Amino acid sequence: MTTRPHRGRPRLTPAERNATPVDSSGPEFDKAIDAPSNERWRALLAEGGPIVADGAMGTMLFAAGLQFGDPPEVWNLSQPEVVRRIQRGYLEAGSRIVMTNTFGGNRLRLRLHGLDGRVAELNRTAAILLRTEVDGAGGRALVAGDIGPTGEIMAPLGTLSDEEAVDVFAEQAAALIAGGVDVIWIETMSHLSEIKAAIQGVRQVSAGIPIIATMTFDTRGHTMMGVSPEAAVAALAAWGADAIGGNCGNGPDELLPVIERMHAAAPDVLLVAKSNAGMPELVDMRAVYRADPALMAEAAVGFRNAGARIIGACCGSTPAHLAAMAEALHQV
Repeated sequence: MTTRPHRGRPRLTPAERNATPVDSSGPEFDKAIDAPSNERWRALLAEGGPIVADGAMGTMLFAAGLQFGDPPEVWNLSQPEVVRRIQRGYLEAGSRIVMTNTFGGNRLRLRLHGLDGRVAELNRTAAILLRTEVDGAGGRALVAGDIGPTGEIMAPLGTLSDEEAVDVFAEQAAALIAGGVDVIWIETMSHLSEIKAAIQGVRQVSAGIPIIATMTFDTRGHTMMGVSPEAAVAALAAWGADAIGGNCGNGPDELLPVIERMHAAAPDVLLVAKSNAGMPELVDMRAVYRADPALMAEAAVGFRNAGARIIGACCGSTPAHLAAMAEALHQV
């Protein structure tokens, strides 16, 4: 997850403003959609044992100089070497699933910055950047196209219709798949109708690409919209998600019982745990997370024992956290 700005406009360079948009209508795009990316997914699962995912992107970008109010996705164009360095750090730490820098890459979020016409360019570029790093590291990791919430509230509580939400997610998924991702990771969702729309949007683009779907259970064991772990795992499994779990929230102590409840309700489902590095604290207008690598390594083993197989970290984590987690998991 990336901590999202809600105001301000990005400071784009002239080269970015004048860049040619990516063409998502040609034969290369169609070929990418039809590619059997699930072969890599099946091969990873066949290895057995826990699978280490990655950690935070937003935390690392803010440390590198991203300013509050600027969309992180623009750095795929303006600072690609920084984005790649962060992803390389997670690969070197042992991550086998790494996400693109596209958490807020849908047109509704990008519209806040006047970038809603550049969804294809930003997402496809992000996928290509990460694919380059993964291939350069030997190709053992999967490239996961990161899709976060729209930032809008679904009807009837809000104004975002199911039809528009599906179209928004399909547009982003199409660009990510065109860029060569192996899986789509839908994350940080709180409403079942929105995550269902995201799954449907992905499936409009590709019937076979694996989907990882995680929600955030940060309100007394439920999501902000009142979804329980049991309801989430049942619904997401019924809608065809290949792996299901929780991410973000207030730290591993909060997510552990969520994974336990999901496992008890659906013992055969592939579960995912990706918690924040502790409960966030606001210090000098920045979120600070206190869980160190040793604590997150202990938490990783706890998640595995609770039934999770794909284990990573979210806000506040760094490659150092993931390296400690990977070492602990491989010692189990």
